[in-house]
Amino acid sequence: MEQRISLVTLGVRDVAESTKFYEAMGWTRVDSPDGIVVFDLLGQALGLYPRADLARDMGLEEGELGVGASTLGYNVREKGEVAQELDRARNAGARILKNAHDVFWGGHIGYFADPDGHVWEVAHNPFAPLRDADGAFRWNGYG
Repeated sequence: MEQRISLVTLGVRDVAESTKFYEAMGWTRVDSPDGIVVFDLLGQALGLYPRADLARDMGLEEGELGVGASTLGYNVREKGEVAQELDRARNAGARILKNAHDVFWGGHIGYFADPDGHVWEVAHNPFAPLRDADGAFRWNGYG
């Protein structure tokens, strides 16, 4: 297997409502088949898909999907952007889990949950600056 993630699919209760949330975050959807909404990202895509259909596709009951102990990371260029993005998320309907704050390793982070409870971390990592041209992220930066 090559080292990459091509598509992150979030199982959601209401695709239309979740679409409104991500559009309010400033994202633009792309053409996709009925039943799934897709947002192209930098080298990947994010899909919104009904939870019941996701469970059916896996051969599981919907209750078996549970809630994953994971976060979706969104890195920003400047420390002050963490609070700005958390405000944008709050205004779009997110629940703020932890406000912007400095962390022990020298970064600045905050957390929000989208309307379905998917957790996002907004982070400024001064040790991994984003690529200027497009905002691409690498763990140790682009130098």
